[in-house]
Amino acid sequence: MTSLLELAAEKESAEVTDWAARAGWVVGLLLFIALVYWLMREGWKWRGTLQGDLPPLPVVPDDAGPVRLELSGRYHGSTTAGQWLDRIVAHGLGTRSRVELTLTDTGLDVVRPGAADFFIPAAQLREARLDKGIAGKVLAEGGLLIVTWEHGEKLLDSGFRSDHAAEQAQWVEAINDMIKISTTEGTAR
Repeated sequence: MTSLLELAAEKESAEVTDWAARAGWVVGLLLFIALVYWLMREGWKWRGTLQGDLPPLPVVPDDAGPVRLELSGRYHGSTTAGQWLDRIVAHGLGTRSRVELTLTDTGLDVVRPGAADFFIPAAQLREARLDKGIAGKVLAEGGLLIVTWEHGEKLLDSGFRSDHAAEQAQWVEAINDMIKISTTEGTAR
């Protein structure tokens, strides 16, 4: 019995937290996260360097003509046509932003607050369709307006999402009609 009483009488202290070791782990984790972000940023810059053969983006002509359609929404990026994961980052085409699209007889004006604006001449438009995804963005079937266009010697897909998704089908029809008309005029000459 005495041994039990002696054991009960012994005082034990709680284990002390080793703050130096804990701080070391936190600092190490923060350095690791910073390294990962730095590597991602360098990869983005390297991708832009590899896509340096892309010519400068066209600008809006002085006389763009009458407005056919307007849309406000989001620009989700551009990819190599048919390869929805191969993002194009050269000339700011990889930067997501708000967008104001204007379709005229001369082409598609893409105005992006906080990012580089660009213009897609009507002669360079190849196709418009509704799709479900583009690099980094996947929505329900038909949730994105994808415009395929030629820039330099490369075909690109640019993804847009309207604030009013119902109007995207109208855009597909209008752009594809423009392409058919310019193709018919080109063969008639």
